[in-house]
Amino acid sequence: MKNQPQSSAPNGNGDDFVNRKLIRPTLPKAEVTRMSDGTGAAAAPAREPEPKREKRATPRAAFAGGEQTHAENFYYQKQMQSQTPLTVVLKNGETVQGVIEWYDRACIKLSRNGRGSLLIYKTAIRYLHKTGD
Repeated sequence: MKNQPQSSAPNGNGDDFVNRKLIRPTLPKAEVTRMSDGTGAAAAPAREPEPKREKRATPRAAFAGGEQTHAENFYYQKQMQSQTPLTVVLKNGETVQGVIEWYDRACIKLSRNGRGSLLIYKTAIRYLHKTGD
């Protein structure tokens, strides 16, 4: 037997796999093509792409003219550092007392003495104030 080179082609012929370039003809936009069914009716012209829409401002950026004061973050930082006892009034009327352990954009974690910590979504909070005020 002769040493024949191994081919990756299914039939053993290495010529089957050739890089083929896809060629698409460029047609002018104004040209209207006729339908091939022989009716002579003109095909609809190609649509022009829609203009790009302007990006809408995010709700936070739209509020107060797009400026953020970061007052909420400053308030939470100050209450965390001083370990101020707070009363949180929820939208359903419940009140919860504790100290803020940490917070993020969506929720706060309230540490309570002798009880477990609570993770409260900011959207569920009606308001909060210092305990005893």
